[in-house]
Amino acid sequence: MSVTEVLVADVSARLEAAPRRLVIGLVGAPGAGKSTLAHTLVGSIEGASYLPMDGFHLSNAALDRLGRRDRKGAVDTFDAAGYVATLHRVVDDYGRRDVYVPAFDRGIDEPVAAGHVVPANSRLVVTEGNYLGLPEGDWADVRPLLDRLYYVDCPAEIRRARLVRRHIDGGRTPEDAAAWADGVDEPNARLIAATRQFCDAVLDAC
Repeated sequence: MSVTEVLVADVSARLEAAPRRLVIGLVGAPGAGKSTLAHTLVGSIEGASYLPMDGFHLSNAALDRLGRRDRKGAVDTFDAAGYVATLHRVVDDYGRRDVYVPAFDRGIDEPVAAGHVVPANSRLVVTEGNYLGLPEGDWADVRPLLDRLYYVDCPAEIRRARLVRRHIDGGRTPEDAAAWADGVDEPNARLIAATRQFCDAVLDAC
């Protein structure tokens, strides 16, 4: 079975056994393939919905004000408390009301309010991002809200190639793209790798 088939089968079995909404998390280093797996999972299970952690990026204006624009994507460049509050709403509002959640638009490199919706009757919510397993700060409140957390693994050289291409597509020069991948993304990847121990299963996405 492919990694996608394994993931879909595991989540489907757990969903069938649960009488309530499930919130499933995918965590991993930048470029590991979290978003691709998350979208595939949502598209494979009827009634599933998507809640990306990337929607909780601080705006570029906020990052400029805080002096963090040059390290966007680091752990302190997100609204972690807002993400946790939204997860609480997703858990508590099942069957009661729709929950609108922000998206992240790579074209403008900004979060977009209400870019996604978790319908009231959605049985499965798939969330993904870099820091779902961190055990400190507001991030520590994420793991208890997830029914299952999967670590998405991928060799560093494959991840780096993906990230450099992503940054070039976003408008950086090849030199700047490589520097960002090595100077910003890689330190984040090392922090994320330490959270693997808190995950329920590891998926080899490459």
